[in-house]
Amino acid sequence: MRYESELAYPGAAIQAEASDRAAFIRRTYAHLAGAILAFAGLEALLLQFVTPEQVFGLFGHSPFSLLFLMIAFIGASWLAQSWARSDTSRAIQYLGLGLYVVVQAVIILPLLYFANDRYPDTIVTAGILTLCMFGGLTVAVFITRKDYSFLGPVLSIASFLALGLIIVACIPSLGLGGLGTWFSFAMIALASGYILYQTSNILYHYRTDQHVAAALGLFSSVAMLFFWILRVLVASRR
Repeated sequence: MRYESELAYPGAAIQAEASDRAAFIRRTYAHLAGAILAFAGLEALLLQFVTPEQVFGLFGHSPFSLLFLMIAFIGASWLAQSWARSDTSRAIQYLGLGLYVVVQAVIILPLLYFANDRYPDTIVTAGILTLCMFGGLTVAVFITRKDYSFLGPVLSIASFLALGLIIVACIPSLGLGGLGTWFSFAMIALASGYILYQTSNILYHYRTDQHVAAALGLFSSVAMLFFWILRVLVASRR
């Protein structure tokens, strides 16, 4: 399969030998799969051993959980891009990936606990829908061979706009109430845009030795997509 290497950054994976590029892609998605499995396993343990009082004492039904989620997502995206432009040690990269998996597991735990208690089937459904959407978007990037880096500024502005709306929703005195289902659908669209962006970065912006950073960028988008899909499914059943 030929790619337009003139679109790539100097040293990007797309300019490497086909065998090296294929190995890089395999390592990236293997690390992504490992992060997803670690996330699922950690959530299963937390749901088994953490009490309802501890779970809802952490965030409860507060919109602050959404605020922490967005801050974690923006932070992970920034961290992945920072690693991509530096020679950070591999050990620190693995530490960052592991830490982000733990942070996301803790932030998403209240929603998962509520869904598991009231509508347990929504968790599996959300997982399947997330994987299907992620798979479709990934295939679209690799088939079209399009560089979606132009989405970067748009996604950044949209992320900070979403962060601002969440902050406003956290201020009771404004009387705006919670963010409705429309916001969740908007966030699903935003997460999908990030998946396109991060997937094209694997080809056109990352070097072949940056598979950990690439996996972190993808995982942050997948976790975000799963959260908002699950939130829509739970809201539709209430």
